[in-house]
Amino acid sequence: MKKPSLKKYILNSRGTFGEYGGCYVPEMLMPIMEELAFEFFHAKKDPKFRAQLKDLYNNYSGRPTPLTFCANLTKKMGGAKIYLKNEGQNLTGAHKINHCLGQALLAKRLKKKRLIAETGAGQHGLATATVAAKLGLKCTIYMGAKDYDRQRPNVFWMEQLGATVIPVHAGGQILRDAINEALRDLLTNPQDTHYLLGTVCGPHPYPVMNTYFQSIVGAEIRKQLKREGAGVPDLLIASVGGGSNAMGLFYEFLDDPDVKLIGVEAGGKGITETQKKAQHAARFQTGRTGVAEGFQSKFLQDKDGQLKETHSISAGLDYSGVGPQLAYLEEIGRVKMTYALDREVLSAYTLLAQTEGIFAALESAHAVAEVIKRAPKMKKKQSIVFNCSGRGDKDLFITAQKLDRKRFRAYLKSQL
Repeated sequence: MKKPSLKKYILNSRGTFGEYGGCYVPEMLMPIMEELAFEFFHAKKDPKFRAQLKDLYNNYSGRPTPLTFCANLTKKMGGAKIYLKNEGQNLTGAHKINHCLGQALLAKRLKKKRLIAETGAGQHGLATATVAAKLGLKCTIYMGAKDYDRQRPNVFWMEQLGATVIPVHAGGQILRDAINEALRDLLTNPQDTHYLLGTVCGPHPYPVMNTYFQSIVGAEIRKQLKREGAGVPDLLIASVGGGSNAMGLFYEFLDDPDVKLIGVEAGGKGITETQKKAQHAARFQTGRTGVAEGFQSKFLQDKDGQLKETHSISAGLDYSGVGPQLAYLEEIGRVKMTYALDREVLSAYTLLAQTEGIFAALESAHAVAEVIKRAPKMKKKQSIVFNCSGRGDKDLFITAQKLDRKRFRAYLKSQL
């Protein structure tokens, strides 16, 4: 008997995955979500829409992105062959532009005039501002005040593109607080505004929709490996915040039982926490099932069900929830979840730069940290592909302070 297709199930039109997913939004937002779902499921079958999206991917964003054999890192590790899918080569420096282009085209079909978005690391906000400029849409970006300060390069670029960037001072001043502000904006401006949610979280249809737009990542990898005569990889590794880059990497291979899938969460300072604050953002280590921000999934919560403040060296992984599809895939054993500590991430960031000449985003360096642990234990004939979901120039103010603190502070002082 043929096993049911996980790929088909993960893109189901109900937006539920086992007990996870759903659409838990205020009543006045339900018509917006229903209209968006209807338009998405029709658009993805429309040859004209697919052709428009492909043209933007290939001739604007710069797809296909390279699949690079990391010869030096492979030699140093002494085990499996290591490949890097370089999503940092996209126009805006990360995988985020994949779903931003798709959603912006949907917004145009729905005759929306304005895009709003939340952002943590700034890459989603930058991609949203970029496609808004390209397609002639107004743009407002909400960003936690903490992230607004530590991701200044992306804030500057968003503003140069014409976007209004609003720092959010509520709560922990991070990604979840930016999401809440964006939802409030949508409640106030439901007719002319499209909320371009930046990951595979949120109410239906966002998890399904963004997985579909990000699936180009894994689809390219299959073709690129085939051209090299390498077959399918033995192991795929991706960092996991909300989960968009992980689902983009994993989706194509969900029905390949011999391909193992590993997601790496933010271990932060360690898997310790107080009642109100976690020192990490590893939902699968100490989180539990709950409903927040429009969907049911795994969240870091206190005993009263309130979302905890989290910590990660990487702004894009500093989030208390995770996409419902990943919660389901972990529960059924298709995806294994682990975590990397901040100090391991910095070491991995440096190692990749010094062996391959590639500065990975700190989010992506979580995946590199897991590669370093696993590659030496695997056979030389085996292969690993990790998703380098973004490039590391956006993290200059973090990495310079951590790795070259004295000179960095002296430089900042000289500029005052």
